[in-house]
Amino acid sequence: MLDEAIDDWGTARLTLNRPERHNAFNAELIAALAEAFTRLGGANEVRAIVLAGAGKSFSAGADLDWMRAAAGWTEAENQADAMGLSNMLAAINDCPKPVIVVAHGHVTGGGVGLVACADMAVAIDGAQFRLSEVRLGLTPATISPFVLARIGAAARRWFLTAEAFTATDAAAMGLVNEVAIDADAAQAMVAHWLTHIGQAAPGAVADAKALALDFADAVITEELREETARRIAARRVSAEGRMGIMAFLNKGKPGWIVE
Repeated sequence: MLDEAIDDWGTARLTLNRPERHNAFNAELIAALAEAFTRLGGANEVRAIVLAGAGKSFSAGADLDWMRAAAGWTEAENQADAMGLSNMLAAINDCPKPVIVVAHGHVTGGGVGLVACADMAVAIDGAQFRLSEVRLGLTPATISPFVLARIGAAARRWFLTAEAFTATDAAAMGLVNEVAIDADAAQAMVAHWLTHIGQAAPGAVADAKALALDFADAVITEELREETARRIAARRVSAEGRMGIMAFLNKGKPGWIVE
């Protein structure tokens, strides 16, 4: 259902492995993703996490059997179930490690939510994205905070029409960073990002990600400026900060660099 491997470099590779269901979500897959991202996010040996899908699609959203069961639940039961999905997305979005997504094939509903939670995403040409919920009498409510944070007002069209859009469209609105012509090109882009991540201090990367999450769209106040000053001061006196500055001044290499 969710395959996991960690290489010597420190890259954790997670693969959605329900190809017969186009990697659609059910409660078990949602729980497995939440557990994996929480655990790997706290693992010192992990430098980055790459999420991809097996088979013809990245993720076709909600599993039909899961949706059929939910139709018979109470509103309270459905809210509790939806919070499980929300918690999983938050575990990915807030993960202190860099998260890279490789999207291909069908990327529907919650699959779009997974992409939106990534720090970097590459889509393989031919991928078809769709926020299809309104065609089922539903809304993309649970994934909406993450999708809106990624693409802003552009979401209004796709939320309301549920029309399909291409990898090129996804790149134009900022849902993905790059479009690759094929799977090999997508992996080359992932390798490019990992190479740069390997030059950066792991703790600084986590703190830099927190800056992007904490201060996005924030009003620039004196309190905000004081907080940013506090954070850089803490970095300067940290072990990584001291090592990095000394290595730079002495034209050496800090110990975190992965060759």
